[in-house]
Amino acid sequence: MGITNVWFYTLLSVFIVSLVSFVGVLTLLMTHRKLHELLLYFVSFSAGALFGDAFLHLLPTAAEKFGFSVQLSLYVLAGLVFSFAVEKLIRWRHCHVPHSHKHVHPFAIMNLVGDAVHNFIDGIIIAVSYLVSLPVGLATTLAVVLHEIPQEIGDFGILLHGGFSKAKALFFNFITALAAFGGAILALVFTSYVANVQFFVVPFAAGQFIYIAGSDLIPELHKEIAVKDSLIQFLFFVAGVLVMLALLLLE
Repeated sequence: MGITNVWFYTLLSVFIVSLVSFVGVLTLLMTHRKLHELLLYFVSFSAGALFGDAFLHLLPTAAEKFGFSVQLSLYVLAGLVFSFAVEKLIRWRHCHVPHSHKHVHPFAIMNLVGDAVHNFIDGIIIAVSYLVSLPVGLATTLAVVLHEIPQEIGDFGILLHGGFSKAKALFFNFITALAAFGGAILALVFTSYVANVQFFVVPFAAGQFIYIAGSDLIPELHKEIAVKDSLIQFLFFVAGVLVMLALLLLE
């Protein structure tokens, strides 16, 4: 795929991912119980899609192009370790002042900072995926979108709880989402000067997806122990994997 097409598909995908930041407004139209059920299903589907993209698209592509070596495994582990470190840095929640629209809690600000970093990295991952191939780029974009939906709903709730008005919560959520453009543009410009940067970034991205799905999403699903809900979650999880498999077969 030509570099012009790579830029086009990357920026279009990042724009679509950024629009997901407005999904938080849907929470205003649902009851808490209905929203909780819907989120669990989205989280299940997202976990399956992230695992599917990592193991069916990113890792096989990297191994096919560069060979499956210890070095490749180290890059995957680097993605895991990096995600762990970033999450530790942004999980600051300590504040003693009651939340209100006149006082924004520090944890809400930190959530925005963490979300911006996360979106910046998403932009890099999407860009590098399109540099590999169009199908890998599309699969990764879909995995990111599915992950962003429950995350953005959660972020919207955190901002409201932290003292932001509804309008400001939507606005700042969207502003942080635009950080993905910075990551995408940086990746595309950087790769024009550094050869085979995909050798590092693709397995690194796979490590991040594995961490997010295994460390952040799966534990949330285990909090629900009802048989019926657990079965539905399992089916959504498998469906997420199957969607990634279907995209692989369409290649």
